[in-house]
Amino acid sequence: MKSGFISVVGRPNVGKSTLVNALVGEKVAITSPRPQTTRNTIRGVLTVEDPPSQFVFVDTPGLHRPRTALGERLNKLVYGSLAENDAALFVLDATQEIGPGDRLIAERLGEGGLPVVVIVNKVDVATQPQIAAQLDEAGEWGFRAYVPISALRNDGIDLVLDELGGLLEPGPAFFPVGVHTDQPDQLLAAELVREKYLSRLRDELPHSLAVIVEEVTTRSDGVVHIPATVYVERNSQKGMVIGKGGSVLRQVGSEARRDLERLFGAKVFLELRVKVEKDWQRRDSTLDRMGF
Repeated sequence: MKSGFISVVGRPNVGKSTLVNALVGEKVAITSPRPQTTRNTIRGVLTVEDPPSQFVFVDTPGLHRPRTALGERLNKLVYGSLAENDAALFVLDATQEIGPGDRLIAERLGEGGLPVVVIVNKVDVATQPQIAAQLDEAGEWGFRAYVPISALRNDGIDLVLDELGGLLEPGPAFFPVGVHTDQPDQLLAAELVREKYLSRLRDELPHSLAVIVEEVTTRSDGVVHIPATVYVERNSQKGMVIGKGGSVLRQVGSEARRDLERLFGAKVFLELRVKVEKDWQRRDSTLDRMGF
């Protein structure tokens, strides 16, 4: 068997999580059009029989210029992933010009010595001149391969796996067949709740919102109990995530519950509560307590 850990890196909002979900064939990472949706390194696992291979994709936060202690920690997660893994997928957004952030990542990847496959994503919504311009400039970096794809439509996913298959070295299966992620139930549940909020919040609020689930338990009647705390940074934000008469909280809870019941294969009692934790993104002690 061949196996390996593959970092998936790029600027915020280039489609890294959508790509990981497409590669794995299961939803293991939440997605949204908001920057910095991913706040943890999330592992997605694909095991194939022919040829026997196991790909462990490490979805990372988008590299960005940090403005808070949280942002600094997210960037460290990305650099740590590059130092520890066997190969990298460097994701570019075909609809955006290559910028300083992309060039910085390319420089770091070149210095690290990992084999790199460059992914030019979102070709379904980009023009041919945009795609050609990206491939032309990125080609100067001299990485192993360049693959235009649409992760959203699953176009080009097999080509990505073919390229990565040629990079893997002989190794063990790190996860049993059928396992698609190593995320604990608490994190999966919290992220699904946060995903529902990201789709409906104003631009300034998503960065100030965190969801923490400390435990997931199954009651004697088979119902899965999930108490989730939604944290915001200011009292003014609390009303926004609750909504008039609790309307937003109920809608988020209903949508998240449906996803959670599919995930756990059982009835779910989702208990949502909202708390204010002033400036939690900027306080290291709070970030430690919240598990970042």
